[in-house]
Amino acid sequence: MDLNVLREHCLHCSSCGLYETRHNVVFGVGPETTPILFVGEGPGEQEDLRGEPFVGPAGKLLDDMLCIIDLGRHNCYITNIVKCRPPHNRDPFETEQDMCMPWLRSQVRLLQPKLIVCLGRIAAQKLIDPEYRISRDHGKWYNRGKFRMTALYHPSALLRDPTKRPSTFEDLKSLQKMAREVCPEVFEINKPE
Repeated sequence: MDLNVLREHCLHCSSCGLYETRHNVVFGVGPETTPILFVGEGPGEQEDLRGEPFVGPAGKLLDDMLCIIDLGRHNCYITNIVKCRPPHNRDPFETEQDMCMPWLRSQVRLLQPKLIVCLGRIAAQKLIDPEYRISRDHGKWYNRGKFRMTALYHPSALLRDPTKRPSTFEDLKSLQKMAREVCPEVFEINKPE
């Protein structure tokens, strides 16, 4: 199975109640050959309408953040734990996350990233450690199996609280340094014309 076949299967998912209110399944975007995977918690309103992750104001900020360290949608894969929007942008329930985890595990198996970057508390608690505290642990690196993992503040949190931006800049520089050490080839993937 490749990522396109997996996407087609995911588009028809009705495993949890989120499928009843979605406009689109938000599967993920980016090259299949990238060694860096970003994982958020779930799509918001704009993402649900367009079927693409991180396209609203938080997505614009994420793009700007990644551009600072020579990364972006052209050389990273971006997805979420849950693929359908929770109503009113509430946090996805644990049961909803659990129902969607097989999709994410399959994405990880197909992409085979070297670095996984969690965007926000929920993704970090699901993928790194259930006791993860974003205010305490952001920017720290963890070895989980064959992956190096870290978490950044979610871009929407940075929009709400700009005082978190200086520490996020330091976390981004740490990500850039780790990428240059572990997967320097990612910087050779050119932006589309």
